[in-house]
Amino acid sequence: MTDKTVQDLTGQLLIAMPGMEDSRFDGTVIYICAHSDEGSMGLIINKVSSQIAVSDVFDQLDITPDADMKPLQVRYGGPVEMARGFVLHSTDYACSEASLPVNSAFSMTASRDVLRDIATGAGPAERLLCLGYSGWSSGQLESEIAQNAWLTCAATPQIVFQTGDLEKWTAALAEIGVNAALLSAASGRA
Repeated sequence: MTDKTVQDLTGQLLIAMPGMEDSRFDGTVIYICAHSDEGSMGLIINKVSSQIAVSDVFDQLDITPDADMKPLQVRYGGPVEMARGFVLHSTDYACSEASLPVNSAFSMTASRDVLRDIATGAGPAERLLCLGYSGWSSGQLESEIAQNAWLTCAATPQIVFQTGDLEKWTAALAEIGVNAALLSAASGRA
């Protein structure tokens, strides 16, 4: 009998490989918020929504931001429950039972309170607002990784919060020593 120990990917980044069949994930970097033998949940961190602005979200929730609120963009977190919002953020902020500490550098909060606090300057120092999430059933993500659909690397606040969206994919690859230009050329796609 073999021991099939599942590697815990919580707090890791998934990097989409070129040529991925599902175009919704083409060029994406996903932060894994939870991973177990029951399934996985993550947020795409490098795709800004072209459909919704943060002002739309605040208007819908009756939140009035301070004039000096730090800019915030709405990201496409994934194709599941796209009307639901999640804030991936630094651990300097917690909202009672609504915040999920992922590890020592990242937390996730899915409540209107975090948005109200962000609007008034009392929220987390570093944050990404995502609508929707990416989810996998039991064993599905492991299967996709085994089929070379994804690479994984450690998530750093530098990549997640401070690197530009267009550079996150290349930066995540560089974190594991992969040259994006060579990877793209090797796969036969640009």
